[in-house]
Amino acid sequence: MEEYKQRFIEFMIDCNVLKFGDFVTKSGRKTPFFVNTGFYRTGSQLRKLGQYYARAIEQTFGTDFDVLFGPAYKGIPLTVAATMALSEDFNADIRYCSNRKEVKDHGDKGILLGSPIADNDKIVIIEDVTTAGTSIEETLPIIKAQGNVNVLGLVVSVDRMERGQGEKSALSEISEKYGFKTTAIVTMAEVVEHLYNKPYKGKVIIDDTLKAAIDAYYVQYGAK
Repeated sequence: MEEYKQRFIEFMIDCNVLKFGDFVTKSGRKTPFFVNTGFYRTGSQLRKLGQYYARAIEQTFGTDFDVLFGPAYKGIPLTVAATMALSEDFNADIRYCSNRKEVKDHGDKGILLGSPIADNDKIVIIEDVTTAGTSIEETLPIIKAQGNVNVLGLVVSVDRMERGQGEKSALSEISEKYGFKTTAIVTMAEVVEHLYNKPYKGKVIIDDTLKAAIDAYYVQYGAK
């Protein structure tokens, strides 16, 4: 595993973004782990987060694209942080764009924040996590309504590696359904590999009991 992935896993723990315990996902699944990017709350945290996203974006998509689109609401700070990091780390001046939940009818009118989207724009979508792919179903029509664009793909922070609406992972389903690439900074398999029975700051985060709970979760909900 690349070192930046290891550092990102530890960064999520330090920011209280990656948690272990008893949780319920939006899709109603009881899960022993949870990722909440809403806990990135300081300037330094968002700066580092943007750098990790930028690294993953550059590795999968390069920097030859025009717009990084982050769906409201959590996608708004993600797209701002990542475009700043793409500029600083890769000298790529990518435009940021997000949608509003409600269309604005005065001043800067419309459904978009940030850059407009134009014909022939190449677009990468950025999200926190994807469990069932419902967010993409809402996001793509908004993007494609702006013009004749080329959506290159989707980047998320963590691939939960569980079934989407069928037997395959949500990211795999999205890739097959829409014909574009999907990637994540890290996968849950990499998280487990890095943390299982290995102390971090003097504490073993994934011990045998938690590992058994994670394994049981994937028996029930893991992608085929």
